Amino acid sequence: MMLGFLKPVLLMWVSLNLCLVSFSSGFNPVDSYLIDCGSSTNTSVGDRVFIADNLASNLLSTPKDILAKTTLKSITSSEDSQLYQTARVFTGSSTYTFSIRQSGRHWIRLYFYPFIYTGYNMSAAKFSVSTQNHVLLSDFGVESTSILKEFSLNVTSNNIEITFTPSSNSIAFLNAIEVVSVPDGLITDDASTVSPAAQFQGLLPFALETVWRVNMGGPKVIFDNDTLWRTWIPDQSFLVQENLAKNLSKIGAVKYVTGGATQDIAPNTVYGTATVMNSLDDPSSNFNVSWEFNVDPGFQYLVRFHFCDILSKALNELYFNVYIDSWIVVKDLDLSTYLVNTLAAAYYMDFVTVSAVSNKLRVSIGPSTLDGTYPNAILNGLEIMKMNNSMGSLSAADSVIISSDSSSKKNVGVIVGISIGAFIAVILGVVFFMLHRKRRRLARQRESKTWTPFSINEGNSQSMGSKYSNGTTASAIFNYGYRIPFAAVQEAANNFDESWVIGIGGFGKVYKGVLSDGTKVAVKRGNPRSQQGLAEFQTEIEMLSQFRHRHLVSLIGYCDEKNEMILVYEYMENGTLKSHLYGSGLPNLSWKQRLEICIGAARGLHYLHTGYAKAVIHRDVKSANILLDENLMAKVADFGLSKTGPEIDQTHVSTAVKGSFGYLDPEYFRRQQLTEKSDIYSFGVVLFEVLCARPVIDPSLPREMVNLAEWAMKWQKRGQLEQIIDSTLAGKIRPDSLRKFGETAEKCLADYGVDRPSMGDVLWNLEYALQLQEAVTDGDPEENSTNMIGELSPQVNYFGDSSTNVSATQFGGSPVDDLSGVSMSRVFSQLVKSEGR
Repeated sequence: MMLGFLKPVLLMWVSLNLCLVSFSSGFNPVDSYLIDCGSSTNTSVGDRVFIADNLASNLLSTPKDILAKTTLKSITSSEDSQLYQTARVFTGSSTYTFSIRQSGRHWIRLYFYPFIYTGYNMSAAKFSVSTQNHVLLSDFGVESTSILKEFSLNVTSNNIEITFTPSSNSIAFLNAIEVVSVPDGLITDDASTVSPAAQFQGLLPFALETVWRVNMGGPKVIFDNDTLWRTWIPDQSFLVQENLAKNLSKIGAVKYVTGGATQDIAPNTVYGTATVMNSLDDPSSNFNVSWEFNVDPGFQYLVRFHFCDILSKALNELYFNVYIDSWIVVKDLDLSTYLVNTLAAAYYMDFVTVSAVSNKLRVSIGPSTLDGTYPNAILNGLEIMKMNNSMGSLSAADSVIISSDSSSKKNVGVIVGISIGAFIAVILGVVFFMLHRKRRRLARQRESKTWTPFSINEGNSQSMGSKYSNGTTASAIFNYGYRIPFAAVQEAANNFDESWVIGIGGFGKVYKGVLSDGTKVAVKRGNPRSQQGLAEFQTEIEMLSQFRHRHLVSLIGYCDEKNEMILVYEYMENGTLKSHLYGSGLPNLSWKQRLEICIGAARGLHYLHTGYAKAVIHRDVKSANILLDENLMAKVADFGLSKTGPEIDQTHVSTAVKGSFGYLDPEYFRRQQLTEKSDIYSFGVVLFEVLCARPVIDPSLPREMVNLAEWAMKWQKRGQLEQIIDSTLAGKIRPDSLRKFGETAEKCLADYGVDRPSMGDVLWNLEYALQLQEAVTDGDPEENSTNMIGELSPQVNYFGDSSTNVSATQFGGSPVDDLSGVSMSRVFSQLVKSEGR
């Protein structure tokens, strides 16, 4: 009876709240719930009023009422510090249920600040927060600071339920909560994708978490100065190099025009300040201004750029490029053309990233390369929002199972969910144990070095296929993965005609092949007497199920019939990088081409190191294992020696030393401890090899010149690297580009792995070296780069037809000339004769 009386009272109070908010900000949210949890009185924050906890008690279902209050006068210096003085403590699963009057996107803002109250230590609390369809937080805790977590969800039902579930032997808590309607135009249904560049449709169903909201070039903007009560933090702490940037402020110049942003998108205090390039009145300036942000790997992100040209004095004066990580997302951006030839007009752009493989997301702006443009760039604001994964979760750990029946009691749903989860965990444990035993049996077979084809090895040839399928009839019926009939391979390689041999490696001969549809392939046929044999064969096939990337050569399929071990790859028209540097008589590569090849190889290796649950260490990085397609785009090859990296609690993998002489990491050789920094060392040798165009070991040379790495490092440390470069490059490399390249190679060759950069840092420096070179080589006929990075959506086909009438498409390959970033990936081995291991 009492609850029935309180509900109308609460709705009247909310309506009054709405009037106050509407009067002060201009935006009138249809739904607006503001609750100061644990408080016995209303709390004013700016022009908004958070109602007392007891007025919202009918919205909460909880096993026990625990209203906590701290005796500390000032627990935080934030503008909303009053909200953190009290809290609700939850000892069991508890649910807020809010009636929704208008469907659409709603904000959920959760306020947390831990303190101790009568035996409840909120600093030690661990809990999850979920709605009917999404996990917002999982195994979440706050130790000592105030935290505001902001989410936005598209609500289509007549209510939204927010459930707090304590972890085992713990509690949950909450200081304040908001559930507020979001303006319809704030998050639209579409955006642009980062890679490949295209339109992203269907953004509305995604739950979003605001990870960063930043005001470039200006001070902190608090909710009192934002129509939607958001806080924008300054950008200085995120700048990679502060000296490359300067601040600009012209708040009074900002215009909101039709087709551009509105004040709800961002306030004029954001659009009226900016970070710009610190060009120092130098028309030859060529660098990017970059910011780096911490993010959770494994999620896509919606990145919103806020632009307002408060810099230019005339139209069509400012042109610049915009980057997310290594992708250029807008080239030669001229803001005045987007908004009907208007200066200082507010504008924004949305981009959806690929799934993050690193815990860092980098955003950059830099000068355009258009002729006659002054080098400058501008950014006014930035928002980074995490998108829910395929499980509907915004948490890195999905520890809460959400009941699909929203009408059921949440505590019952969670108990059932946990029970099902425990049962699944037991089943997975049994499966893992069986797989582990099977793996041990395979390991014993490898150690015996016997020639045992997969097809008679417990049926492995039918169980090692890709986890991806394109949904063809063949894949549904046969599920043979990458397995290719021997007859098809034999026909493609012209019955293994010796005149078709294009290379001989440690594994066996490599033949040029042509499939029945005319697609060129490379067919690597194992030698039964090879010591690499089965181990290399199995390693390459195992690797291809783990990653996909444009700069890794694609494996089309394998054959294990008739005691054969055959691998079929996409054909690389221009062979190895090594063959283009020396010894083959091929045309010389320009410096720009060499830089682009190094950048492409670095992207492939960076993906290996970061794109999977554990780093994949190549262990045989060399110029003979960097292959070039018909456009001279570089792809990393040969995974026969690859190893997965150390576990999270380990620093290295202990393993026998393998690799190629001249490229081998000396620390790895001494300690037999492998890390991804061993690949970094080998890549550093490749960089000097590219620069000097000579073998890494040449016994015919004077003693001090035999080892390229040692010889080049001496000249690099003297600052005279130009004395030993390839003679065909003399006078064609800009000094600052050479200096950056030499510094990068030197860092790669540091004696100790901990002193070497990551492959991501190497990639960044190489791209910078290319930018420095391009500053004076624009208009070069080689200007177009083929190294467009692309972490590709899996698209692998199955096949099992014994017919020899086959094509690359059937075998999960893709056209070699597909430059859109759709399926150019995976593993490879040397295609031409290279030095042995």
